[in-house]
Amino acid sequence: MALNNMTEADMPPMLREIDAGPAAWTDKSLPQDAGRFSVTDACLDELREVAKAVEENPLPTTVLTHADFDLSSCQALMASVRASLGDGVGFAIIDRLPVEEMRPETAIKLYWLLGNMVARTVAQKWDGTMIYDVRDTGREMTPGNGVRSSTTNAGQTFHVDNSFNLPPDYVGLFCIRPAMEGGLSGVASFQTIHNQLLQERPDLLERLYQPFWFDRQHEHAPDDPQHANSWPVFRYDGKAIATRFSTRLILGGHDVAGESIDDLGREAVEFVAATLDRPGMCRDFQFEPGQIQILNNRKLGHRRTAFKDWPEPERRRHLIRLWFRDSGRPFYNG
Repeated sequence: MALNNMTEADMPPMLREIDAGPAAWTDKSLPQDAGRFSVTDACLDELREVAKAVEENPLPTTVLTHADFDLSSCQALMASVRASLGDGVGFAIIDRLPVEEMRPETAIKLYWLLGNMVARTVAQKWDGTMIYDVRDTGREMTPGNGVRSSTTNAGQTFHVDNSFNLPPDYVGLFCIRPAMEGGLSGVASFQTIHNQLLQERPDLLERLYQPFWFDRQHEHAPDDPQHANSWPVFRYDGKAIATRFSTRLILGGHDVAGESIDDLGREAVEFVAATLDRPGMCRDFQFEPGQIQILNNRKLGHRRTAFKDWPEPERRRHLIRLWFRDSGRPFYNG
C-alpha cells in the first residue's frame, strides 16, 4: 500500500496515529518479567512422563502430536504464551525444560510438542527441513552465497525470519547449549519503530510501504531467480501492521538483482537499522540451557550478538529453531 495515493483523511489510523498497544514497547517501558513464563511443577511432571514414553517408543520427532499425551497443564501454559505473542508484548521466554535429565533428542521432542500447541510447525528450507540446527559451521556470508547468519558466529542485525518469502507467524529457539562468550539474544518492537518514523521521518515511512528486492539465500527451486519478488517493509491489512525487514537481505537483494537501491530507500532502511540500535530500544536475553524463546515474527525483530565458542565440539553452542505459521500450507513457500 503506497501512502502517496491517499489524503490524510483517507489514511487508516495505524498509518497516521501513534500506536500505544502492548507490542509498542521499549526496554525501559517493559517490566523486567515481561514475557516470562515458568514451567510449573505440574508441567514438569507431564513432560517427564512424555520423555519416558518417547524414549521407550521411538518415533521421528515430526510425527509426534500433543494430542497423543496427557499434557493439560502444558496446554494451559502454552495458551498463555500464545496470548502474549498475539495480544501482548509479542515474545515469550519459557524457563525451562530439564535438559540435564535427558538426551538432547528427547528434549527436542518435548520442545516440538510444546511449540505445536502455539501454532503449526512449517518448513524452514526449500528442501522441507522442519527442525533447524542453529550453530556455527565456520562459513562466511556474502550477498547471494546462501549462507545464513544463523550458521555462523557473526553478530546479526535485527531482522524478520524469512523476510524474502512467506514469513512464519512465530519463531521458536530452544537452547541446548549456550556459547562460551557472547551470543546475546535481543528482541525489539517494529511497532515502536513505526511510531518513531511517524514522529521523525514520515517521508521514509512512505518509502517503506513500497517494494524492495530481497536476497533469497538460495532457498528456492534451482531455476528460480535468486532475488525474491519485491516486498515492502511494512504492510497494513486493515487490522494490523506486518513487517518484513533485514538490512543485509534488502541491500544484498538489490546487489543480486543488479539494481541499485534508490537513495530514499537506502536512507529508510538505514534509519530503521539505526533506530533499532538506539540505547534502550531492545530487550536482551542470555540464553540458558533448557530455555525456549518464541516471538511474533511479524511484530518484532530479533538478533544475536557475535559469540566465541567452546573449543570442545560437544560443548559448542547449539540452539534448535522452529517456525510456526497457521496460514497457507506447511511447505516452505506456503
